[in-house]
Amino acid sequence: MFTVLSQGVAPAVAADVVADPTAQGGFASFLPFILVLVIFYFMLIRPQQRRVKQHQDMVGGLKKGDRIITGGGIVGTISKLESDDMIQVQIAEGVMVTVARTTILGLLPVTSSDASTGKVKKSKQVANDN
Repeated sequence: MFTVLSQGVAPAVAADVVADPTAQGGFASFLPFILVLVIFYFMLIRPQQRRVKQHQDMVGGLKKGDRIITGGGIVGTISKLESDDMIQVQIAEGVMVTVARTTILGLLPVTSSDASTGKVKKSKQVANDN
């Protein structure tokens, strides 16, 4: 009797698997996941890569006399390019600090000194306001 029962059940199970529409579509089940990855790439990864490239170009183009702002908020003028990754910055009269190039957030507009008063005219516009 056991063999008769197993023969009668097996074809019914096989017919249900073939007739079930959710059992098909391996690619269709991955389509929402792939769509989320594509949206994630265009909304987050590409803009971040663009910002990193702009920062690398800005840091690579630094020269003596540029006014900069660091990640710690230090504002100063580049006085010496020490190496490929270090820069000497003058933050006050006679005060020099060495900072890593990667910590530089942006360039500030160069200020002009007023010869009669000795005061520095500061611009409120920041070149890189990200």
